[in-house]
Amino acid sequence: MVDLGVNHYKVHLHKGKKTLYIIRHGETDFNRNNIVQGSGVDTHLNDLGLTQAQQFFQAFQDFPFQKVYTSALKRSIQSVQGFINLGIPHETFSELNEIGWGDFEGKEQTDEQREHYWHIVNRWKTGDEHAKIPNGESPFELQERQRRVLEHILNQPDEHVVLICMHGRALKSFICLLLGHPISKMEEFPHTNLGLYVVEIEDGKASLVIRNDATHLEN
Repeated sequence: MVDLGVNHYKVHLHKGKKTLYIIRHGETDFNRNNIVQGSGVDTHLNDLGLTQAQQFFQAFQDFPFQKVYTSALKRSIQSVQGFINLGIPHETFSELNEIGWGDFEGKEQTDEQREHYWHIVNRWKTGDEHAKIPNGESPFELQERQRRVLEHILNQPDEHVVLICMHGRALKSFICLLLGHPISKMEEFPHTNLGLYVVEIEDGKASLVIRNDATHLEN
């Protein structure tokens, strides 16, 4: 066993190389209309999102993924349905769900709400990991649950190439968790619908090798 440093936690990792392919789900109508979904709104992909999912599948269907992990939300599962249909083992974890946006979920934001949203995001940039939207979830709480599923994923000895589908803000947090970066660095990791991050882990060290790549969507 070796220790992978994850912020102020330690995640225990069996020796051996792992490559994590981490994507954000495809587009939903809520994405298109700039309505916050969070963990409490379980929407389907729209037509463009389904096309994005198919484009990603066509580009990566021959990759030797040994496991597919998704959040428990439909938009995440639909985005990798092609791989699931191939018979690749699949597990859902609510720990991979989007951050809880509380009172803002599923509603068109007013100017006042939008101002408050950016106020909270800017507090995160300063390292305030306990700031949150009313009735929502803080980055600290988000990473508390992400740490549990990350430890599970890293300690599956026969899963060396893994596909993970999750959500925008959750993805930013997850990358920080993997790389040992503080919450204040989240904005350094942009995301697009069906954008791809690749993280390689070997001997307890995580390296970011691909950042938000979307070339598979160009056609």
